[in-house]
Amino acid sequence: MSIGSTSTAMESSATKGAYLTLRDLILTGELAPGEKLKIDNLREILGMGAAPIREALSLLTSDQLVVRQDQRGFRAAETSVENFQEILELRCQLESIALRQSIENTSEAWIEEVVLSHHRMTRAEVDPKKNFEILHKAFHHKLIGNCNSPVLLGFCSQLYDLNIRYRYIAARAFAYEARMVRDEHQSIVDAVIQSDLNKANQLLCEHYKTTGAFVIKYIK
Repeated sequence: MSIGSTSTAMESSATKGAYLTLRDLILTGELAPGEKLKIDNLREILGMGAAPIREALSLLTSDQLVVRQDQRGFRAAETSVENFQEILELRCQLESIALRQSIENTSEAWIEEVVLSHHRMTRAEVDPKKNFEILHKAFHHKLIGNCNSPVLLGFCSQLYDLNIRYRYIAARAFAYEARMVRDEHQSIVDAVIQSDLNKANQLLCEHYKTTGAFVIKYIK
């Protein structure tokens, strides 16, 4: 490998590292909605140069997690009830399509993967929150992952991330924590195993909208 290609690989790795770290800080609310993202401050937090941080912030604008302001740098995207409601509605519409197609393409291998993913997520409920969230996203992605539509799955993944910011906001609400989320997940899995298209979609959307009701109540 040439010196030039080695340098490019290192820059790419630094950008990816900055992107993943900043993304996590924004999703969890450690970088608050609307907060100005000053390069010098982020250099201290991330312990790296300005170039990969700027590139990472530019990538995050495509994810709608960061907003670029002309001549004024970057800010973490704002949150609002209206924005959350739009995200929620799009999730229900797009994931209903993906789940329906996944069930229509059902196979024993996919069902086993759904059950295993659900089992891993359930076991992780006693682990640190970050690990649970990784497995929670993996479970929901696996539910719709048999639709054979990479573009659709890409949109669904982005909407999941936009939604999770609001769930972190709501995480401190007592009523939110008191929900029987495990039962909701199990009911969805049971409907998928039974290849019940309508019931699976109904349960999935109800699951999202129940969460949404708690979130909206908390952020108003």
